[in-house]
Amino acid sequence: MLIEDDVLDAELLDDEDEEDTQKDKFLTFFVDEEEYGIEIRYVTEIIRMQKITQVPDVSDFIKGVINLRGKVIPVMDVRLRFGLEERPYDNRTCIIVINVEEQAVGLIVDHVSEVLDIPATEIDPPPKMYRGVKGRFILGLGKVEDGVKILLNAERFLFDEEGQ
Repeated sequence: MLIEDDVLDAELLDDEDEEDTQKDKFLTFFVDEEEYGIEIRYVTEIIRMQKITQVPDVSDFIKGVINLRGKVIPVMDVRLRFGLEERPYDNRTCIIVINVEEQAVGLIVDHVSEVLDIPATEIDPPPKMYRGVKGRFILGLGKVEDGVKILLNAERFLFDEEGQ
């Protein structure tokens, strides 16, 4: 598994000078039975589940906030963001901390899979008939070996309030 102790120790994730090495790379993770990917350039770390402080009057998919080394970070349950049924967290559930437009957010996922290299030539746009909550968050469909990974648009995923 990619998690070592409480934090993913990856120099690649912290070094802004390495942006070219992050091109076409996606961190993949599972939610329900589907495998999703998010551009690695947004990922700052992966941490184990920890105590989440609930915050009143927020969207249902926002579980609350965590204190990560002195910084308060909102945490979103990806299952709930997709309109899926909530499930109990287990020892594989983790939080992917991403940073989009100077906003750090934790994404609770069922489990992390791997980092994949998916060139732009292997990414198809989402089908026009793919509608609903998940559809508007899709950047594209990455063709990997004999499978397909659903690649998320990080900005829309965090900030798109349409339909909420």
